[in-house]
Amino acid sequence: MAQIKKSESTNKGSFVFGKLNYQLFILSIIIVVIGFVLMSGKTDIYNFTKITLAPIVIVLGFALGFVAILYKPKSK
Repeated sequence: MAQIKKSESTNKGSFVFGKLNYQLFILSIIIVVIGFVLMSGKTDIYNFTKITLAPIVIVLGFALGFVAILYKPKSK
């Protein structure tokens, strides 16, 4: 019978993503928060900033979050 070798290449304490992934994810959270800040306020509800700019900024923040999760750095 053939023997199957078990590789023990898993490191305890290693992170799932790389440094760049975490930086992009933190940047995406900051962009989403900026979008919600743009959407809040006591000015006119039909303002360009609230009705157009803020939702675009929020969607871009979420898109960057997906990119941060799916980005895989090139292996050397």
